[in-house]
Amino acid sequence: MRLLPRSLRPSASTVPARSAPGTTTMRTTGVRLHRGEREILHGVDFEVRTGEVVALVGPNGAGKSTLLAALSGDHPISAGLVEIDGWPLDSWSTVALARRRAVLPQQHTVGFPFTARQVVQMGRAAWARTPRQDDDERIVADAFATCDVTQLADRPFPALSGGERARVALARVLAQDTETLLLDEPTAALDLGHQEAVMQVVRARADAGHAVVVVLHDLGLAAAFADRICVLDQGSIVADGRPGDVLTEELLGRVYRYPVTIGRHPETGTPLVLPRRPARDTSAPAQG
Repeated sequence: MRLLPRSLRPSASTVPARSAPGTTTMRTTGVRLHRGEREILHGVDFEVRTGEVVALVGPNGAGKSTLLAALSGDHPISAGLVEIDGWPLDSWSTVALARRRAVLPQQHTVGFPFTARQVVQMGRAAWARTPRQDDDERIVADAFATCDVTQLADRPFPALSGGERARVALARVLAQDTETLLLDEPTAALDLGHQEAVMQVVRARADAGHAVVVVLHDLGLAAAFADRICVLDQGSIVADGRPGDVLTEELLGRVYRYPVTIGRHPETGTPLVLPRRPARDTSAPAQG
């Protein structure tokens, strides 16, 4: 894609204004993306709006992380259009883009032994020399507390466990304080309690007016916390809608190539997706 002439590019305003609820912050139209000779995304149309969590789900290799990479600008697209705030993604300067969307990648690595505090403070770099830098200390402290990593602040980031690094990396994204958040498997390295805690943070961000796109493998988490679920299969979106409409036995069995049963959570009523398994005889005494 070719950059627009400078005169036609969006204004890199110092402090972007917050959008009204329901505003589309990012959109793809007919996006195709190649890795080498192989086309990974096939004409994908997608959008996310303020106030909602959109979960991208699907089997391994379906194109979830690739779609997130297209949205973030981390991988160039082959055809189609990616827009943020109504402007082509590649018409924004790096700093202006960093003030509008924050990205949590799958891998949480840094090139030097920075402390966790330094890693989270990196999220504030986009706001240097703007009025928002006055909030740096408060926002960083809030991000640490929200992700339950305050006690890790002075430890070297590379010395943390996988789950600890994941939560510190999420704190960095929260500290960036952008309207749109793009999160690639934020719960992958976490235990049950921290998975719930992270998704509660994601839900709270959307309820506060942010737009969130999150790649998830756990369909139960997607059903519990997302407003919309987009199911990808072989590089295309095959379903996009409310969890109760999208999570059907027929669709999921076809997409995941494995039979499933849809139940309901006993307290919330949200869909629970379980693989079908043959019954086991549990009446026989254990051996040994």
